[in-house]
Amino acid sequence: MTGLAAHPAGRPMWSASDADALNRLYEGRAADALCDVLTDPAFGSAALVSSFGADSAVLLHMAAQVRRNVPVLFVETGWLFAQTLSYADDLAGYLRLSDVRWLKPDSVTLDAMDPKRLRWSYDPDGCCDLRKVQPLDPALADFDLWISGRKSHQNRTRATLLLFEQDGARLKLNPLHDWTSVDIAGYAAAHRLPPHPLVAEGYPSIGCSPCTSRVQPGEDPRAGRWRGWDKSECGIHKPSDDGEPAF
Repeated sequence: MTGLAAHPAGRPMWSASDADALNRLYEGRAADALCDVLTDPAFGSAALVSSFGADSAVLLHMAAQVRRNVPVLFVETGWLFAQTLSYADDLAGYLRLSDVRWLKPDSVTLDAMDPKRLRWSYDPDGCCDLRKVQPLDPALADFDLWISGRKSHQNRTRATLLLFEQDGARLKLNPLHDWTSVDIAGYAAAHRLPPHPLVAEGYPSIGCSPCTSRVQPGEDPRAGRWRGWDKSECGIHKPSDDGEPAF
C-alpha cells in the first residue's frame, strides 16, 4: 500500500479522505484491495463480517485464498433459519476457515427488552438492534477495518456503494460492490462453492426467519427482507453508508 501512514501508536486513524484515496488507488482492483487489507500491516487489523447467507460463499472463498485465519464475525441472532446454522458450519469447514466467531445477543438484555420474543413482529428496528447491532459492535471494536459482502445491485439504497468507505474511525471494504448477480453465480460455479440450501427455494437474500420471505420474479433480491415494513437494512451499516436511517 502506498500514500497512507499509520497512527504513531500503531493503529491507523482513517478519514473520509483516506477512503477516497484508496478508492482511486484500487480502482478496478478490488481483489488486490482485499489481498492487501488481509496481508499489509499498514491497514491494521481486519475482520470479515458474514451472514453465511445466499452469496456469502464467494467473499469467504476469496478471503480464504489469502488468509484462512482471517477473523470471520457471524451474528447468530437466535432467529436464523436452521439451514443457515448448518450452512455456516459446513461452509466454514469446506473453506477451512479457522477463526469463525459466532456472536450472540445477550440473554439478560433479551429477557428485559424482548421477554415474549415477539419484538420482530411490532418493532423490527429494535429487534435488529438487540440481536444484530449490539452483539456486533463490541466485536468490531478491536479491528481497524472490516470487510462487507454488500453489492450495489441488491437494492436502491446500495446503488452508489464504493469499494472503500469510512466507518467512524474504521474503514469498511466492499470487495463485491460492483459485482452483478451473474458475476456471483459465475464465480460460485467456477469454484464449485456449495450454495445455501434456501436459495433454491426462492430466497436470494436470507436473514432471520420471521422477517425473510420468498422473492417473486422481477423483485429486487432483498425484497423478501422485512416485507411490508419501510425497512431495508438491519442497522449494522450506519447512516453514512447508505444515506438513510440506520434501520
